Amino acid sequence: MDMETKKLSLSGSSGIVSKYSYIVVFLIIFAVYAATSSSLTWSGVMNIFRHSAIIGIIALGMGLICLTGEIDLSVGSMLAMVSGFSVVIYNITGSIFAAFLFAVAFGGFCGLINGILVGGAEMPAFIVTLATMLIFRSISQYVCQKLPKELIGGGSSIYKLFTQKSSFQAFYQIGNGKAATLPYVGLILALMTVLFVYLSTSTKYGKKVYAIGSNQKGAVMTGINVPVTKISVFVIAGMLVGLGAFLWIAMNASADPATTGTSYEMYAIAAVVLGGISMSGGKGRVLGILFGAMSYTLIDKIIVALKMDSLINDAIKGVILLAVIMIQLEGPKIKGRLKRRTNEV
Repeated sequence: MDMETKKLSLSGSSGIVSKYSYIVVFLIIFAVYAATSSSLTWSGVMNIFRHSAIIGIIALGMGLICLTGEIDLSVGSMLAMVSGFSVVIYNITGSIFAAFLFAVAFGGFCGLINGILVGGAEMPAFIVTLATMLIFRSISQYVCQKLPKELIGGGSSIYKLFTQKSSFQAFYQIGNGKAATLPYVGLILALMTVLFVYLSTSTKYGKKVYAIGSNQKGAVMTGINVPVTKISVFVIAGMLVGLGAFLWIAMNASADPATTGTSYEMYAIAAVVLGGISMSGGKGRVLGILFGAMSYTLIDKIIVALKMDSLINDAIKGVILLAVIMIQLEGPKIKGRLKRRTNEV
């Protein structure tokens, strides 16, 4: 093999690894999990899929927002508020469908608030969503304290589904049932991933999202309505939080306004980053978010398997998140240096 062929081979291999880095990262983390876990079974793998569902669904919306160069810190508190209010709707109506419609619609409305302030009023997304993060959780806790107990399932500080409703078992099965060995919530995550991969890669809307994140001024010059597109991205993200809220109460039959969704904004961002999407916008593949969400779930399980102190759990995740972002920033520079050295040789 001559020198030119070697260069082409190295370049091709490097390109493939770079293109599918999120799969490489997932496989490495899964290998560590396999080495540390004493219960690596098909059921255990499906459990990872199940536990990744809500984070993964929320992260799909976060991914779209990040692709435009923005961020949403309110998704955790939004999850708490939407899931709590959806419990109330179910307790009033006894209808699974009504709870689902409300969750998705109300989540979309919360996203619309963020979108109008960020995309329409051009306020900084960090400040806007930091404020709505506080507002959403505060409202959720306040309403829970003020509503009659019969509407929140008889509890005093937690929203609980009425287990006496005739549709309760069917509702609970959505969150905890399986099709053969595949959890329903995992299948929903897979379906939503396929939908959003198509949206981001094969539609004009997806191209607009990438264009805005890559070069917003250039996007404006090509005729893209940046404010409307940004608003729509936040609305879609809110609707996905609504879907996540519906699945949350289906899985847990309750929602605690004080703790539900705590740190989920960080988990969603971590899934996005581990999935290879750039926080600066315009770069990355939506498919990577699925692998990012599962990678993050695996990290959690590795920490448990190694019997580390639970108090340091989030610190370890934070360090990993910083490391991945650093690799994202420095990786292209290192790749450029290696390419120059290869060319010199």
